[in-house]
Amino acid sequence: MPPSLPHLPFTRLVGSLPPTVPFVGPETLERARGAPFVARIGANESAIGPSPRATAAMVAALDAREPRLYGDPENHALRTALAARHGVAADEIVVDAGIDTLLGLSVRLFMEAGDTAIGSLGAYPTFAYHVAGFGGRLEAVPYRALHEDPDALLAASHEHAARLVYLANPDNPMGTRVDREAVANLIDSLPGRCLLLLDEAYAEYTDETLDPVNPPIDTADPRVIRFRTFSKAWGMAGMRIGYAIGHRDVIAGFERIRNHFGVNRLAQIGALASLGDEGHLTRVRASVGAGRASIEALADEHGVSWVPSSTNFVALDFGDAERASAVMAALLSAGVFLRKPGVPPLDRHVRIGVGDERELAALAAGFGRISVPTRRRDGRPPATRDGR
Repeated sequence: MPPSLPHLPFTRLVGSLPPTVPFVGPETLERARGAPFVARIGANESAIGPSPRATAAMVAALDAREPRLYGDPENHALRTALAARHGVAADEIVVDAGIDTLLGLSVRLFMEAGDTAIGSLGAYPTFAYHVAGFGGRLEAVPYRALHEDPDALLAASHEHAARLVYLANPDNPMGTRVDREAVANLIDSLPGRCLLLLDEAYAEYTDETLDPVNPPIDTADPRVIRFRTFSKAWGMAGMRIGYAIGHRDVIAGFERIRNHFGVNRLAQIGALASLGDEGHLTRVRASVGAGRASIEALADEHGVSWVPSSTNFVALDFGDAERASAVMAALLSAGVFLRKPGVPPLDRHVRIGVGDERELAALAAGFGRISVPTRRRDGRPPATRDGR
């Protein structure tokens, strides 16, 4: 018999944390409902998938039995290609297993227990999860309309002598975007010892990144780290690979703490091959634009307002949180996997990802089987398309 323990021997910090995770996976929900989803459009995954060149390269690597080999711990070839793509130096890029991993490393790298970070209430939750996990404190500011609010983030960073500020641009979960001038002002006005973690997971869907080196990425300022990923437009979410761009001295810090074999070899090969297929991004952007238009048209058909999006999903406004939750629950029961924000005022929305034709048809069929509201509880018509 093993010895009994009066309590699990976690550290005091871990013992104080709630037994929660940022996301409940669709697989968990499928097991609970006892059936697979017919439309998986709640995780902002790509409907198209990887570049054919990436797929071919990964298949060739499998045929050559390359998974028996560790990946290059320096990610040299991929960092070199990314540096050329973004007009920066290779030592100004770090590659790891997705933005979530890099956010965790950033918190570990820059925050001591008890330090404060600033984020937005209702924004992408993984940053807050890492701040709590390393003993930090998060101060969250509200959105301004349906955008994250750079002015409020800046004011809070000064008020709380923050070490980190987190901003996703374009934003998840609303799909909105802050203009470059506002971001530049935020960076220029940060308090001493404070860094901006700029999550640009959806950057490839925006017009201004059609040319990857226009606008150029400034790595001279050590106060900002930009995060990019192969999970979204490049269609490699399941391979877990992303990167950060910043001042070389800041990027060098990641080398002190990261898992140097944390990126698998197939992911490295697929990501590198993707960068040689710029036409794939063009096809993805066109497909996402058409998919967003289909979701918007479906919302218009049912009298539901929607938020203009710079991402591969669209947030629909159902007027209040109770109604939005009811609609999402009905669609989940119909086999359509979706997610929604959890805090007001964002929680009156349901986030719908661009799926393939089959998934969009399932969404439309689900809408047809439920009672979709056309007016808010207070009797006003649905919100206008800019969210007001």
